[in-house]
Amino acid sequence: MPRIFPADSVGLVTPQRMDVNEPLTLACARVLDSYTLVYETYGTLNADKSNAVLICHALSGHHHAAGYHHENDTKAGWWDNCIGPNKAIDTNQFFVVALNNLGGCHGSSGPSSLNPETGRIYGPDFPLVTVRDWVQVQARLSDYLGIDCWAAIVGGSLGGMQVLQWAVDFPARLRSAVIIASAPKLSAQNIAFNEVARQSILSDPDFHGGRYTEMDTIPKRGLILARMVGHITYLSDDAMKQKFGRDLKSGKFLYGYDVEFQVESYLRHQGEVFSQNFDANTYLLMTKALDYFDPAREFDDNLQTALARATCRFLVISFTTDWRFAPERSQEIVNALMAQGKQVAYADIDAPQGHDSFLFPIPRYVTLLKNFMNSIDGGRHAS
Repeated sequence: MPRIFPADSVGLVTPQRMDVNEPLTLACARVLDSYTLVYETYGTLNADKSNAVLICHALSGHHHAAGYHHENDTKAGWWDNCIGPNKAIDTNQFFVVALNNLGGCHGSSGPSSLNPETGRIYGPDFPLVTVRDWVQVQARLSDYLGIDCWAAIVGGSLGGMQVLQWAVDFPARLRSAVIIASAPKLSAQNIAFNEVARQSILSDPDFHGGRYTEMDTIPKRGLILARMVGHITYLSDDAMKQKFGRDLKSGKFLYGYDVEFQVESYLRHQGEVFSQNFDANTYLLMTKALDYFDPAREFDDNLQTALARATCRFLVISFTTDWRFAPERSQEIVNALMAQGKQVAYADIDAPQGHDSFLFPIPRYVTLLKNFMNSIDGGRHAS
């Protein structure tokens, strides 16, 4: 018999494609003559197209944000906690769009795609892209869907950076911006973490200059190490203490270099799973996009001047134990917006999960997001 999904689930969803043949000039001065974007939609677009919400994903995210892909699918979309009927982003009210960004490895054109000019996998030949490039492409997706103005654009971490760039580059095309666990640019420490992760991949003997696919292999060891480094920074000390402490797998020291502590086992498992599901060249590309992000750069390094262009209202959320994008970084955004007289609400949520908090159904966080979304004009009249 057909599977019965929870009442607050969007249920079965099917990815869609936008194939673009209009050339795209990137920030690096390279041109893509054509490309494909994969996206999903949830809910119904109303008659005047005023209830559309765009979801921007983080580094390892993709278009599958909610629901299930088939009857036997056991894993819901990465933000299923917050997207669905009567959830924080209510699909009874909103038409929600989530995409896999250009350069990704989940269906959109990227390093693992076929290069139409050569007939080979792009690999390292795929151009580096920036957050600003992504926003330009997302604007084209908006045009394709006939959406002149988004009711809200929402994103966490790297997704929040995209939301901020939208407010600067296309101020008339969004009415609300939700920026979660993000920053106006990376700190030197964050760039350093990204470089360690990249070097783990680049120095893997199986990387083959980025042409590992042609060699029928993957830089598995490098990907595992990169993910392990990243994952450590996404969790807080308290979260790791509560989850693992100093627990030993066997209950005693083995006096060797194999897995002994539970935290070691967890990190290796996470790295192993990631290495099977994520493209190494895409990981390099995504971390560079993070490093390059700085919307104030073109405004004499003045964030206030950059955000003077914004016309939407903002909700900015940080988490107390997030040390990768600490609350102070969100407060930089809030202070710049306030200095320009923009409408902004801010909350620093007490949560033990560190940077990953934005993915968890933390009651105060979810309630705050739901109340903000419910207050958006145009969101209550989906038909």
